[in-house]
Amino acid sequence: MKLVKLSPLIAGAALLVTSAPAGAQPLPYGVLTLDVAKKVTAASEAEARKNNWNVVIAVVDAGGHLMILTRMDDTQIGSVDVARDKAYSAAAFRRPTKAFQDVVASGGAGLRILALHGASPLEGGVPIVIGGKIVGAVGVSGVTGEQDGQIAKAGADAVK
Repeated sequence: MKLVKLSPLIAGAALLVTSAPAGAQPLPYGVLTLDVAKKVTAASEAEARKNNWNVVIAVVDAGGHLMILTRMDDTQIGSVDVARDKAYSAAAFRRPTKAFQDVVASGGAGLRILALHGASPLEGGVPIVIGGKIVGAVGVSGVTGEQDGQIAKAGADAVK
């Protein structure tokens, strides 16, 4: 019985591995400083304000632990947990959450990815990479997935 329960997890993990470029090694983890986390947050917030989008921005370290959470005025309360989950997912699985969204959108076996604990299938989580190491991730929630992703990317790109 346990083998049956684990098979969706194994299949989901296999889908993620096969979605990476051939021969690509995962980036190692590094350390996120508070100064860098603040720069990511500021750049994400600037992108959101430029577009008049009210969002929640969560920045986590490489272990997925929350370092900064910013909830802009009039952003729905539910976006707090969603942003944090997106950031955690991007750090834990070393990839943007859009990768999960794309696998789920493919349907069929791709739906098994939903069984992976901590994997958010919503665009808007992006790893923060410095010096070839994943030092953390930024997650954004409050507008569309594509817009959340745009804001998160702006934050992550600010410290490359």
